[in-house]
Amino acid sequence: MANSAHPLQNISLSAALADVEARYIAANPKSKARFEAAAHNMPGGNTRTILHYDPFPVVIVRGEGVRLTDLDGHLYTDYLGEYTAGLYGHSEPAIAAAIQEALSGGLVLGGPNAYEARLAELMCERFPAVELVRFCNSGTEANLMCLSLARAATGRDAIMVFNGAYHGGFLAFANGGSRVNAPFEYVVGEYNDPEGTQQLISQNAGKLAAVIVEPMMGAGGCIPADREFLDVLRRETERHGIVLIFDEVMTSRLAPGGLHGALGFTPDLVSFGKYLGGGVTFGAFGGRRELMGLLDPTRKDGFMHSGTYNNNVLTMAAGVAGLEKVFTPARAEELNASGDGLRQRLNALIDKHNVPMQVLGRGSMLCVHPTRKPIRRPSDHASAPADARRLLHLELNLRGFYTAPRGFMSLSLPHTESDHDRLVAAFEGFLEDYAGVLAQPD
Repeated sequence: MANSAHPLQNISLSAALADVEARYIAANPKSKARFEAAAHNMPGGNTRTILHYDPFPVVIVRGEGVRLTDLDGHLYTDYLGEYTAGLYGHSEPAIAAAIQEALSGGLVLGGPNAYEARLAELMCERFPAVELVRFCNSGTEANLMCLSLARAATGRDAIMVFNGAYHGGFLAFANGGSRVNAPFEYVVGEYNDPEGTQQLISQNAGKLAAVIVEPMMGAGGCIPADREFLDVLRRETERHGIVLIFDEVMTSRLAPGGLHGALGFTPDLVSFGKYLGGGVTFGAFGGRRELMGLLDPTRKDGFMHSGTYNNNVLTMAAGVAGLEKVFTPARAEELNASGDGLRQRLNALIDKHNVPMQVLGRGSMLCVHPTRKPIRRPSDHASAPADARRLLHLELNLRGFYTAPRGFMSLSLPHTESDHDRLVAAFEGFLEDYAGVLAQPD
């Protein structure tokens, strides 16, 4: 789509946002009409909250490689990557062939299939903390199963989480927590606060079943965990017999053995989701044999864990093809090195134009924040101007790049350095147009 190509240095942030919204609405009449029609049958025309943004989201009708086409015929380079689930892009041949082969054998078979044991073997080989693994249908479900298993194993009820964290649709802790969260008892700490975390664990040790944490916050803004913070978590949970859960639904893509492997940490349980199903609905959780063995159906004292689509044949086949043939350890290293390079280039442009922004993240996950304030936890960027995030999002959309409204991006394997060059050029064009606007108090 065409670059806005007009400097707006002397207007306010709110006026700049109003201008880009008007251009966005004018450019997307069919998506607007589809959004309005969908509201007759779905609340807000939506069935997945994160995909909504104002004034309305574009409707995607086709994906190929890292290209997306919307209902109005606009072509985008996809830097959202389906919030990390789209690691393989939209048309990976090896995965398409695996799904087609699985389809030819029939669906909903009602028994163990030819793929699930191999996918389990691949995951246990790949991720060092995983001695045994079971499958489910989403990262949300994986985290719920980890927490429920920890509560059943320890006989305790409470869960320690961190302010601003997201562990799924029923485990969201931004802005005081979601009203539809699972009804566990929660102890809420601050991310990257080792001293406060140690005190909270000590004070609540008698009732804590588990501590759940992302080794790099995803939805919270791509904030990496400090080593000292993780050391405290591992030491204190071991001391008090509390289950330490790493949510690697997003971050397992950041190294061949997941981020826990790269960091040299061994949590008790790890949750997975997103890309590991090859682009098909997927969740999994695994960890220490003593804990996972409690779900063994051959044991008389085993806990129940079932689900019609836990071993969905399409997911199992796609997952095997992805890990065996595509996302090899070498490809994982290459992808994440490429992401580190892109993040460094974007931050260099921010420095060059002296704009109040920064790009956080690691490897193939990154997030743009409209603030120069140091960020170690979500509260550090909570006061950053929301209109600046929206301005960047809509401007990148109009310049042909599909990203998340919150500034989040994730790379996919089909991305090339030429794609990165074009994104960098678009980002610099945005900074040139709006540096003065972004520097102003609105």
